[in-house]
Amino acid sequence: MPIKSYLPKNLQKCLFGDRERWGLVPITTDPCWLEWEKTMNSIYENSQQQGIGKIVNNSGYKILNTLNLDNKTVLEIGPGNLPHIDFWNGRPKMYWLIDRREEFLSQAKSKLDAKKIAANTALLDTEWEILPVEAGSIDIVVSFYTLEHLYPLQTYLENITNVLKPGGLLVGAIPAEGGLAWGLGRYLTTRRWFLKHTKIDPDKIICWEHPNMANDIIQTLRDMMHEKKISFWPLKIPMIDFNLTIKFIYQKK
Repeated sequence: MPIKSYLPKNLQKCLFGDRERWGLVPITTDPCWLEWEKTMNSIYENSQQQGIGKIVNNSGYKILNTLNLDNKTVLEIGPGNLPHIDFWNGRPKMYWLIDRREEFLSQAKSKLDAKKIAANTALLDTEWEILPVEAGSIDIVVSFYTLEHLYPLQTYLENITNVLKPGGLLVGAIPAEGGLAWGLGRYLTTRRWFLKHTKIDPDKIICWEHPNMANDIIQTLRDMMHEKKISFWPLKIPMIDFNLTIKFIYQKK
């Protein structure tokens, strides 16, 4: 059981958001959410693509070195600007880009065009019931730092497994959300930045942006797919409290 279960309620709230009060689904008319929607791209660029944030994210991207993408049909949900492209091993036959934000699709496709890799894009609504891809047509689904956002998770994973070929793979990474190291790291960095530079209440946004805890994500993946590989970073001890990211490969049953 993670350490957070033994922490006082007030400390849990500071580290992991006030989930009892605000729930796991965004209140889309809330002023904090509206401000977050406007500023999230700049926050992402400033915090996740340089410094410590980049090091943490790269720890997950390295899982791609262990896969051969040659002649594979790949689908990625939430590609951002493809920050992991330098970690690829092989050249995909087709790369599907699926995101809720058109600006990310454009950035990602530009990178693929530059490498002359065939690509398709699909812009999703806030909630998607089915992926716009033929069932059983994808060799590999890539998902870096997205599963913590998708709620309810099981529904989204059912959609993912539906488009995978028999024996197809889900590869990616998640933050160790719900773990002590992740909670403390956010408390000392992102939370302080929010309070200093915005009117956003981090107790709300943490809950709405990361409704899924890492242990719950891993258990759901194990229930629905075959676990081929899982590793923790930086300490490699298989416990979320002492790590920041978890990278994985799961196979369709």
